[in-house]
This record gives sequence, C-alpha cells and structure tokens, in this order.
Amino acid sequence: MHTHEPQKSKYDTALDLYSPAPGEEQLSRQTRALLDEHLRENDTRDARRQLLHCTDLTSLRTEDTEEGILAMTERVNKFVDEYGDLDNVAALCVYPALVKIVADSLEADGVEVAAVSGGFPHSQTLPEVKMAETALCLKDGATEIDTVLPVGKFLSGDYESVCDELEELKALCGEEKKLKVILETGLLRDPALIRKAAILALYSGADFLKTSTGKLPGAAGATPEAACLMCQTIREYYEKTGRRAGFKAAGGINTVADALQYYTIVKELLGPEWLTPQYFRIGTSRLANLLLSEITGEETRFF
Repeated sequence: MHTHEPQKSKYDTALDLYSPAPGEEQLSRQTRALLDEHLRENDTRDARRQLLHCTDLTSLRTEDTEEGILAMTERVNKFVDEYGDLDNVAALCVYPALVKIVADSLEADGVEVAAVSGGFPHSQTLPEVKMAETALCLKDGATEIDTVLPVGKFLSGDYESVCDELEELKALCGEEKKLKVILETGLLRDPALIRKAAILALYSGADFLKTSTGKLPGAAGATPEAACLMCQTIREYYEKTGRRAGFKAAGGINTVADALQYYTIVKELLGPEWLTPQYFRIGTSRLANLLLSEITGEETRFF
C-alpha cells in the first residue's frame, strides 16, 4: 500500500530555496560582531548626511491635524533654501486622511508622499477595505504605501491569504509606486518566522521590507538583529532573482547612534549601492532634527 506525502504548496517550495535562519544567539553574535568591526568607520558626517537624505519624516499621531501636517510639509519645502548644500528627506509619511494635504502642498523635488494603509497598524480589517483605502491613498497622491503584513494570518500558516493580499496591494501600486511591507518583527521575534515573513513578502512584490509600525504596546520596534536578518534575506533574494528590494528601519529609533547602526548593517550586508533613498529608509518623527544638528554643529529644530 502506497502512502502519498501531501504536495508542498508553492509557498513552502519558495521558502525551501533559502538557507535556514540562524538561531537567536547566533544572530545576536553575528550582529554584534558586524557592529564591533564596522560601526566606528561609519560614524562620519557623510553617513549622517546620507541618513538625513534617507529619512521618511513621519507623523502618525492620533492628534494629527491638517494644519500640523501642512506646517511639516512647508518646512520640507523650505529645506533647500535653508540648507542648500544638503539633500532633503526622502519622504513624508502620514495617515490616509492626510495624504491629499501633503500631495497638494509638497513642492520639494524628489520627496515622496508615503501613506500608511491597509488597516495600519494591526492589518485586521477586511481585504476589500485594505484595497479601497490604498486605492484612495494613491488617488489622493501617495507615491508610496507602507502596509502591515497580515501577522495573524501568517502565524496561522495561511500563506496564500497573506501573499494574495500583498500581491493585490502591489498591483494597485503598479511599477511606479513603492510598496513597503511591515513585518512587525517585535511580534514575530523568532528569527525563523522573520525570515519566512520576509521571503513571502518579497515574492509577493514588496519593494521594501520594513521592520515595525512602532505602534504596538510592549512590542519591540526596530532592532539591529532583525535588521541583519532582513538584510541577509534581501541579499539572498537579490542573488536568486536579480531583483533589488529595499530595507526600512522604523520604530524606536531615537538617536543618531541608533541610526548609524542601521546604516552600517545596510552598507556591510547589502553594499554601498543600497545606501540611497531608493533602497534604504529610516522612519522617524524625531531623528531628522538630531541628524541636522550634528551635521551643522548647532542645535536646530527645523523639522
């Protein structure tokens, strides 16, 4: 009597192509060794300038108003007049209801309009609502969408639903608009789960992998360990497919020293060619002024 093993899904087949994730202790050692060896050499003014240029200036507060977001946008518009020798931030990132005010008032060249969409921050609304919200954000002028991987469906093993949702969102964005997929690594924790989520997101069309929403109580935001694992996965995916995806660190990045760790990880694991806004972002509401202060040598609260 012959027994037939259940046929592997296309998702498991794709996952099997990748090397296993390191264990937590091994990942921690790898991360610490990388930073011990390279952080000091990347602690430079040029790195700070590039970090500022790769910043997604973010305002995601319950109390956000059109007036406040307009004021933030106007400061970005005036940046080139005040700091003509520096490159502007990469994007302004806001809630869906405030996308239009940014898109209509943003005049700064090369700055993108990013919207958190698809049931941010929990991804627990209906797929139809996620698509409608994202379509409206794009209609209002968003050029980038930051969306949360459906963590509940992922943890239950429903990879088909996870990938279908992300593929539909990417189809709405098309080739011209970027889709950043937030893995919420502080909830996943296990390196094997983070690695699996990253691979599924990439194969579903993610243009960026992003660490965290920064919105979940008790859940860690970005960590160097998660960043290392995600960048290793992006590198392996690039080597297998030839498609270059970006990395965004967000959640709990409060100091320039924090940001320099992520700069170092991206540079050493992915290469200097990733250190541009096209492939590297830092999502923060407070870091831009700290970077600008250190670059100019005088304390400023420009943003």
